[in-house]
Amino acid sequence: MAALIGGAAGAGIAEALGTGTTGNPTVKVGSAAPGPALAGNASIPTIVKSILPEVVSIDAKGPGSPGTGGLFGSGTGGTVENQGTGMIISTDGEVITNNHVISGATAITVTLYGQTKSLTTKLVGADPSSDVALLKIDSPPSNLQPITFGDTRQLQVGDAVIAVGNALGLSADTPTVTSGIVSATGRTVQAGDAGASTETLTNLIQTDAAINSGNSGGALVDSDGQVIAMNTAVAASSNGNAPAQNIGFAIPATTIEGLLPELRQGGTSSGSKAFIGVEVEDETAQLQQAYGFVPSSGAVVISVQSGSPAATAGIAARDVIVGFNGKTVASAQNLTTDVRALPAGTKASVTLWRGKTKKTFSVTLAQAPAG
Repeated sequence: MAALIGGAAGAGIAEALGTGTTGNPTVKVGSAAPGPALAGNASIPTIVKSILPEVVSIDAKGPGSPGTGGLFGSGTGGTVENQGTGMIISTDGEVITNNHVISGATAITVTLYGQTKSLTTKLVGADPSSDVALLKIDSPPSNLQPITFGDTRQLQVGDAVIAVGNALGLSADTPTVTSGIVSATGRTVQAGDAGASTETLTNLIQTDAAINSGNSGGALVDSDGQVIAMNTAVAASSNGNAPAQNIGFAIPATTIEGLLPELRQGGTSSGSKAFIGVEVEDETAQLQQAYGFVPSSGAVVISVQSGSPAATAGIAARDVIVGFNGKTVASAQNLTTDVRALPAGTKASVTLWRGKTKKTFSVTLAQAPAG
């Protein structure tokens, strides 16, 4: 099964540089838990009405080769065009989206729900390896409505979700809405547009809510109207006789929140980073109950790469990492962020639970392999 990026409705364009930003606006984080049904007997239209003003459509244009325009790209005169989706995260005009939606764009605009006039927007910072980018509207309206991030760690398979985005670029001012459930958590996929480089995305949420080209960067919303993830990719079978259906992937809210400080620094992250060599996912109440984990939060080790720093140190699958170099690890993104903040060669301590025993390991971080 090959996972293909599901988002920009158009051809890919080369890498861009961010502009940086000042200040750190407050990001809204909710406390309501996701659920298998709509919270408080609310109807889907009620939730949709609350989330639509928080979602924007994105149009990105950049240099390209004639004839490579894709479904919505013109390909005329050496210009290609992508349509995608973004989410407002602050009243200052910050918008979060997928990197592949805006990569290489020389002109980016966003269109608010119910509006026809597009707003010029600049790239603040991007992390291609995580497929996340931060934009900022040049002259944001005073009435912007930001999203509220939900607590992904409380998410369970079977919880109800709603996906909102500019599917197929059909209409910039009226996003498409689909609904479904959380099909799985902690997924790892190789993602990339046809003919483009790929990246390994980890700890993704899988859903059967329909996600189509143009949905990337849009909201995956829980039963309380909180954004639990960002729609990012859809699956396509490598075997023509077994087409994939209703399998989409989204980047968890906790991952996005963890990346914001780095993205706000500006610039495009590139090159190899330090790595520890573990595949991890957020611990959930469901996982704790299934495996009898002692801690209630942490980064659950799904696998350990052979020959990696983690393998050399003795870290194993089903360990629950709760501390890294003196910092508390409450989620998979906590660990990823803390590892990437250190240079390769750094010796760091890892505190974890293995069954009923708490252990501490010494790990020497290595240079992340290319790709």
